Amino acid sequence: MVVYSVKDPEFAPYGKVLEGYDTSELIAAMKTIPLPETGTAYEPGIKALEDCRIFSCLRDRAYGGMPVQIGMCWGHNTRLNCLEYHRDSEINIGEGDFILLLAKAEDIIDGKLDTSRVKAFRAPAGAAVEVYETSLHYAPCQVDGEGFRVAVVLPLGTNTEKPDIRIQNEEDKWLWARNKWLIAHPESSEAADGAYVGLVGENIDIA
Repeated sequence: MVVYSVKDPEFAPYGKVLEGYDTSELIAAMKTIPLPETGTAYEPGIKALEDCRIFSCLRDRAYGGMPVQIGMCWGHNTRLNCLEYHRDSEINIGEGDFILLLAKAEDIIDGKLDTSRVKAFRAPAGAAVEVYETSLHYAPCQVDGEGFRVAVVLPLGTNTEKPDIRIQNEEDKWLWARNKWLIAHPESSEAADGAYVGLVGENIDIA
């Protein structure tokens, strides 16, 4: 598939690159965390990252003073597997270059999304990349065989314990964690664990 840059005009409907943020200290902190041998890892909040000076800048400027967390997704991945969204933007900052596989919320029709609607965008190391609320996304993909480390900035509490709700509409079926709605491909481990299966078509593999 075509891999665009987050600096290309094609990225504009999905997000934007934020200017004026010094990510060097954050990147150094990310590098101290070892990669898993296989697969990916994710933590919603990591103290070593939140202790960086950029934390207050992102909280007060990018999120307008709202409580936030800085966690990380890191490891090895080349597949789509799932798509998720939150009720807010997410900011991603890579220790190295990484690729985002994205779609639009309006592409979900009757609880299904065709993966042919997914586009790929490469983000350069150190860039603060905002992914809009209406952009479906999931774990980043690596650009080589060395894996990836991507800081994930979100409102405090996101991706933690799922609230106990009674299903009353279609979207309620997709709630997978706090402030996290997810639709899975049938080939994914998330689907095997009971996630809502809503992706149809190829489970994209950028490798």
